[in-house]
Amino acid sequence: MNKKDQHLKRVIVDFKKLTPEILAMLVEKYPDGYDDDQIISFRNAKNEMIEAVEVTTEDTKYLVKVSTKLAVTMENYDEDDYEDFDGDDPEAVQDPNLQSDDSYDDD
Repeated sequence: MNKKDQHLKRVIVDFKKLTPEILAMLVEKYPDGYDDDQIISFRNAKNEMIEAVEVTTEDTKYLVKVSTKLAVTMENYDEDDYEDFDGDDPEAVQDPNLQSDDSYDDD
């Protein structure tokens, strides 16, 4: 970790806890999505391997876990979708529908 980052609080964010504010920062930092070389890998307290992308505010470094849901949500981001929510509301960011439109049902 850089010396300038040592004072920052570090927060690991799962998709379920993603807020509109953090999502907006991700889209601003990675407007074309993130590449493999921008993914940070580390082990958490349970010794599980975590892959995340980083965004930083004045006082906090957010490590947002990489997932298909995150990539799809960033790709389809529209700030107007979140104008009726508080910036720190994790209920605002909904799971994207990852099924293809031409999937079929067993009727």
